[in-house]
Amino acid sequence: MPYLESLKVFVRVFELGSITAGGRDLRLTPAVASNRVKELEKRLGVRLFNRTTRKLTPTEAGQSFYDHARHVVETLDEAEAMIAGHAGHPRGALAVTAPLGLGKRVLAPLIPRFVDLYPEISVRLRLSDRRVDILADRLDLAFFLGQPPDSTLKLRKIMDCPRVLCAAPGYLDRRGRPAAPDELADHNCLLLRYPRSPEYFWTLCEGEEMRRLHLSGSYDSDDGDVLTLWALDGRGIANRPLFEVAAHLASGALEEVLPQTPPVPSVFGCLYPHRRLQDPKIRLFIDFMVDESRRLLSGRAPGDAALP
Repeated sequence: MPYLESLKVFVRVFELGSITAGGRDLRLTPAVASNRVKELEKRLGVRLFNRTTRKLTPTEAGQSFYDHARHVVETLDEAEAMIAGHAGHPRGALAVTAPLGLGKRVLAPLIPRFVDLYPEISVRLRLSDRRVDILADRLDLAFFLGQPPDSTLKLRKIMDCPRVLCAAPGYLDRRGRPAAPDELADHNCLLLRYPRSPEYFWTLCEGEEMRRLHLSGSYDSDDGDVLTLWALDGRGIANRPLFEVAAHLASGALEEVLPQTPPVPSVFGCLYPHRRLQDPKIRLFIDFMVDESRRLLSGRAPGDAALP
C-alpha cells in the first residue's frame, strides 16, 4: 500500500507541476508528499523530477513512467469503487466543478444531503465561471449552465433554465425602458466576459426565431453574481438565469426588461468521462443531483414527483 500511495502522489505532482499542489490535492503536507516521491525514486532507482528552488520538471524517466503510473492508479480506483458498490457501501472522493452561481445556489445546498445519505463519500466542490478541462484536472463531474459544449464527454441534461433581462427600476426610470431588442444598443449592458466566454453576445427569442445581439457597456466581469450586484445598484441591464434573480424580481429590486423577447434558456447539465459511470458513487451522485436540483429549481418539495 505505501508503494501505491507513492504512485498516487507522483501522478498528482506530475499533473499539477508542484509537490505542494499535489500534496494539497491529496490532503497531504508538502513534506509528506515530498517524502513519498523520494521513496518512489529510491525504489525505482531513477530520478523522476529535476528540482530547483523555483521549478519542478519531470525527467525523461518521469515522463515515461507517468502514463503507466496513471493507468495503475485509475484502474485501482475504479476497481475499489466497484467493489465498494457491490458491497453496498460506496465510498471515496468525488471531484466536482460548477459555475459560481449554480454551485452556490443549487449544488452547495444539496451536497450535504447527499453526504448524509452516503457518509463514506466525500465531495470536493470547485466553483468557477471559467471553462475547465475535466480530464486534465482529473474531475469526475463538471456541471454547466449554458449551451452544451462540443465534447467527447458524456452529457446528462438536467433541465432548461429560463433567463431574463433585468435592471433596477431606478436605472430604467433614468434611461428609459426598451420597447424592442434594437434599443438595447442605447443602454449600458452588463456583460459576462472571460476568455472563451459564451456571453460576448446575447441571444433573444423573437417568436420562433433566435436573434443574436452584440452589445457593449461600461462594466463587465467574469463573475455572474457581480453583474447582479451592479444591476441592483442601477448600473445597467443584465442577462441572468431566472433562478438567480427571482427573489430580486419578486421584491421589486429588479424589473424584467423586454419580457416579450426573453433570452434563450440555458441548458443545465453535467459532463463526465464515459468510464466514470462505471463507478457506483458517481452514478448515485448524478442521479441524486438530477432529481433534487429539478425539485429545487421548480420549487417542489422533496418527495414530489420528478420531472420527466
